[in-house]
Amino acid sequence: MISRDRAIELLAGERFDVAVVGGGVTGAGVALDAASRGYSVALLERADFASGTSSRSSKLIHGGLRYLQNFDLGLVREALLERQLMVRLAPHLVKPLAIVVATFDGARPDRMTGIGLNMYDVMATPLRGRYRGRGRRARRAAAPATDVENGAGPAVEELDTDWSPARHRVISGDEVLELLPALSRREPTGGYLFYDCQTDDSRLVLTILGEAERFGAICANRLEVLEVCAEDSPTGPGVRARDTETGSELTVRAENVVNATGVWADRIRPDELHSEAEVPTIVPSRGTHLILARDHVPLRAGAIVPAGEGRSVFALPWLGRTLVGTTDDNHTGDIEHVPPAAEDIAYLLEAVNSFFGTSLGAPDLCGAYAGVRPLISAGDTRKSVDISRKAELYETSSGMITITGGKLTTWRRMAKLAVDRLVEREGRDAPCRTHEIPLGEPIRAEALPRVARVPDDTYRALAERYGHAAEQVLETAAQRADLAEPIIPGLPDLLAEATFSARHEQARSIGDVLLRRTRLGLIAGREVCAPESAVPLRVARALATELGWDEQRIRTELTLFAEEAASEGIAALPVT
Repeated sequence: MISRDRAIELLAGERFDVAVVGGGVTGAGVALDAASRGYSVALLERADFASGTSSRSSKLIHGGLRYLQNFDLGLVREALLERQLMVRLAPHLVKPLAIVVATFDGARPDRMTGIGLNMYDVMATPLRGRYRGRGRRARRAAAPATDVENGAGPAVEELDTDWSPARHRVISGDEVLELLPALSRREPTGGYLFYDCQTDDSRLVLTILGEAERFGAICANRLEVLEVCAEDSPTGPGVRARDTETGSELTVRAENVVNATGVWADRIRPDELHSEAEVPTIVPSRGTHLILARDHVPLRAGAIVPAGEGRSVFALPWLGRTLVGTTDDNHTGDIEHVPPAAEDIAYLLEAVNSFFGTSLGAPDLCGAYAGVRPLISAGDTRKSVDISRKAELYETSSGMITITGGKLTTWRRMAKLAVDRLVEREGRDAPCRTHEIPLGEPIRAEALPRVARVPDDTYRALAERYGHAAEQVLETAAQRADLAEPIIPGLPDLLAEATFSARHEQARSIGDVLLRRTRLGLIAGREVCAPESAVPLRVARALATELGWDEQRIRTELTLFAEEAASEGIAALPVT
């Protein structure tokens, strides 16, 4: 991506067809869709890219098996087709993941679960001939090799061949134990095996933004939209924004405004609003996740974990840890920073301990995180778990379009819905192209250049996180010996990634690096936040070189990160 300073200069000086408000996965998708159809696009993000819900998901690209219980068949079908497409467009970021539904004490696998999985299989079957052709760039490298211990599932051997999962099947107790060693205390007797997909959500957002910029979009973070300007305003239509770093204001002139701010969608309003029905009413739903050491809950596949009252949660292998979640509860508190609630942590630990036969407590956590989903109120009093995840489009009488709801998996469909409306009302001939635009470019870890001091396991992690851009990260690592070292010993993330993200991804803070460019703040939150930890200071010094920080600014940034980490609750302090 271009530098933030250059992006702000262009945003203030040019006129755009579309201004997108929000730099999460939906906003990034709208920017890519609109830019690839020939629109000139500006994107403004109030905080950091993917700093809201889009970095706090369950990391799954999936149909949503539980939505079948609510007979939300259209949503499941749509998500399953998008899942298959994402494997093709971003095979280094979206990987198949085996998931197990275990049974015990000689019980046969639940018949209703089997019927649901049969429906899942059928709805995952695409119409022949759809979404063919990924383009020259994506054919240059083969997909990453299999690594079930990192949750990768089976490899995608040929990028020109559509991936589709094997049909679910019944497996023996021995097969369950092979995939879920954590169940060794309980001696499972059988189960179902099926497939979904897994991703790194914030890296997916950054990759989409990179592709949007390749098509001409101008994107900048830390620009808070203060006002949607009407056509008769002194500067014409567009948005008035404030640079949250400097306090200065600028006007971005744009013929159309798309509000893609997710859980904040009902807070962006034009001055002229004829009816409250022109904007959504958001019901925030809190989702909490726990991070455990692999040694505590060793998994080679995902597991469906019963959690009482007919509900279930996932236990998933992710980035060398075990991720457990999610809760799904109405959230009435602050939505700016959402820490894991003590009752949510206790609820998830109880489910894990009951299912795996463990006795883990909050002190055993490596970290935790929570986020809020933008569910759309229908004016009733249903619990958030019962509210549909369908996307909804709103349009004000002044022309502002709001797209919200939905889920991570269906980001592309949501973006298409919004841009289709722009095309329709302007009478353009501009069909959607995002089903054929590769997201980044995959590369084999073995093909990456070797750099002195870089650990062997880092090359695979870089290939999966950045694709072909991993070569640039390694070029950065070769510039200074310390940049080739891991940020945390024993984990693959390099200090060079902090430098790279400041140069190429508009990273502006320690949190940007530890929470969204890498995921160390999630998978090692407690270690990162420990009073004796040198991790934040090491990252700060790497950023200081790029961003011109002096010692006083470094101390200020360390304080700001400590405050951010505390407000996000990533250290997962013990439940009291």
